[in-house]
Amino acid sequence: MENIEIIVATIYYIETNLDEPLTLETVADVLGYSQYHLHRMFTKTVGLTMHEYIQRRRLTEAAKLLVFSKNPISEIALQAGYESQQAFSSIFKSMYKLPPQRFRKNEDFYPLQMRFEFDEATLKIKLKEYHAEQTIFFASEKDIPEWIRLVRLVIDGFPCLNEEEHIDTLKKYIAQKQALMMKEGDVTIGIMMISCKSGSIDFLGIHPLYRNRGVANALLKKAMKELIDHNEISITTYREGDKADTGHREALKDLGFAEAELLVEFGYPTQKMTINSIKDTNNDE
Repeated sequence: MENIEIIVATIYYIETNLDEPLTLETVADVLGYSQYHLHRMFTKTVGLTMHEYIQRRRLTEAAKLLVFSKNPISEIALQAGYESQQAFSSIFKSMYKLPPQRFRKNEDFYPLQMRFEFDEATLKIKLKEYHAEQTIFFASEKDIPEWIRLVRLVIDGFPCLNEEEHIDTLKKYIAQKQALMMKEGDVTIGIMMISCKSGSIDFLGIHPLYRNRGVANALLKKAMKELIDHNEISITTYREGDKADTGHREALKDLGFAEAELLVEFGYPTQKMTINSIKDTNNDE
């Protein structure tokens, strides 16, 4: 069995047992792999440790229940795998930036982590480095379904993202030829929405299997050379130390982005990052 197929089986088991006790040891035993081997494969493929994936998926389902059900918070806490409401409230607040009671009152659900799904086309791809900018093209409306599939895979990097609002925004960027895509066969591996006027990257998503393979670097170079008529490009991401960040802030710093002002977007604390010249884009994501 190939590595990706093992991960698909692992995620299927996790998702069908999300309300049961789950540890690396129990999952590895069920699938018949060593803990070390499964941990290494899972982390490399998904970009999260198994513990992080399970925790984020459970908190996402808990957030959904807070907004769309009247279940007591104590019951939701137990279902999410926490022995006490206090422990649940503490980790929920660290990830969602609001205590469960306030989150419920706001009635504004967004996912920390959607179910990770690799389609049949993904199972067939062969990983390789990407640097050739000619592989990047402008997205059209027919590409929206593929774009959204990748958005769901990288949702961990975009707190408060609303899919319907994102699609509406994407259509505007497509019309202005400011939405870039990169594909490997039938699989979308990189997407970027960037404002030519402000130099602001409003979305940058890289397929987990292609992180550290030059995709973000190639998209950034393309935007700088052909879409932006001034040097500075900006993007916002998690603030330093945010427990909800799964590595997106560090990936931007590896690309050459530098810290700028602290912001609050949609009620969420973020930080602006900037990059000043194409010479700063020599590092891969």
